[in-house]
Amino acid sequence: MGRLFGTDGVRGVANVEPMTAEMALEIGRATAYVCKRHDRGKFKHRIVIGKDTRLSGYMIESALTAGICSMGVNVFLVGPMPTPGIAFLTHSMRADAGLVISASHNPYQDNGIKIFSRTGFKLPDGAEDEIEDLITSGHIRDIRPTANDVGKATRIDDARGRYIVFCKDTFPDDLSLDGLKIVLDCANGATYKIAPIIFSELGADVVPIHTEPNGLNINDRCGSQFTQDLRARVLAEKADLGLAFDGDGDRLIAVDEQGRELTGDHILAICAKVYKDRGWLQNNLVIGTVMTNYGFHVAMRQLGIEVGIAPVGDRYVLEMMQQRGAVLGGEASGHMIFLNRHTTGDGMISALQLLAAMCNVQQPLSALARILTPAPQQIINLEVRQKPPLAELPALQQALRAAEAELGDRGRVLIRYSGTQALCRVMVEGPTEEMTQRLARTLAEVVRQSIG
Repeated sequence: MGRLFGTDGVRGVANVEPMTAEMALEIGRATAYVCKRHDRGKFKHRIVIGKDTRLSGYMIESALTAGICSMGVNVFLVGPMPTPGIAFLTHSMRADAGLVISASHNPYQDNGIKIFSRTGFKLPDGAEDEIEDLITSGHIRDIRPTANDVGKATRIDDARGRYIVFCKDTFPDDLSLDGLKIVLDCANGATYKIAPIIFSELGADVVPIHTEPNGLNINDRCGSQFTQDLRARVLAEKADLGLAFDGDGDRLIAVDEQGRELTGDHILAICAKVYKDRGWLQNNLVIGTVMTNYGFHVAMRQLGIEVGIAPVGDRYVLEMMQQRGAVLGGEASGHMIFLNRHTTGDGMISALQLLAAMCNVQQPLSALARILTPAPQQIINLEVRQKPPLAELPALQQALRAAEAELGDRGRVLIRYSGTQALCRVMVEGPTEEMTQRLARTLAEVVRQSIG
């Protein structure tokens, strides 16, 4: 087995190594051990556990709980809850850590474990390495509190309400969603109860879709990655906009009143302008990633805003934001971080900032979206059984040089492995749709032949 922790916690097919009940037990024990270093005086340590709506969540939740309690740490169980909700609750409840059982936008058969520190930020690499070392070395198995030193589990019934209030408080007091009709696609995931309440209580006429999770339909042709249903429903309802979240609620993709999808780059550009106009854009800086569309860079130049480029992954975006003192950053996938609002990416909060921008200018979303003209972009995701270094594939490197030579300074190519799935992503941006799609297809075929 390779490194246990990837770019976003531990992830894999549920009930297959490493996402087994046995491994979840060990992760619970090791996390509890590391957390106990924080001095709580005479009070017991405690860890919050939340999950999305996957069937395998029950199994992993039970194993994690057992592992944590076996180390003498108490557990707070909050049930289905968006990932950013766990980050908030961990800090709000002064817990030592927060664990999220979710594979985010992946299909239902996958699952994962993400860990937040007591500050509400994701656990740093050093702490993850220590947890992994405790598991692989077997040292954690020799530490066994007994009698009244073991922990207990308590279910927290009002957790959902606490998070709803937190989200609503990020929306300006002098604004209201009265008169707006919003279609919400909750991806049959962790936002299925929370999102409709938040937006309706702020005054919107809410039309929820994909809010009937059965353990198997999370992200199934719905949510932030599949907006077909949302686009059709926005047009059918004559709604002002549509909002799509992913399975664990940390991503947002929007649809305007004309049924056109807006990427995270659009939303980030709209919010960057608002932040600059209001004097909130610390250091006049926004952080994107290597996948950020070229059109975003053009839009930011026109606004006089600097763009920092981080590797793909919200943890890297956050890391650069903290290093360079930015309060706004995000990815084209819809994962955006408003550090003046929360410690992590939050689809609810991203949506509320977008809606605040609409309410302030009293313009439809399609008008705000004109801030960005995306360069033609084609992304092809290829399933792979292995991930050999791309630089060591001669045929691919030759094809890559040929594509870059044809594009010149009119576009770019990026080929990378997904950090959370067995995928190789081929992205091409170019001056025309025809050239972009042709080069992407050619490179994808070379990847397919080179890796298999």
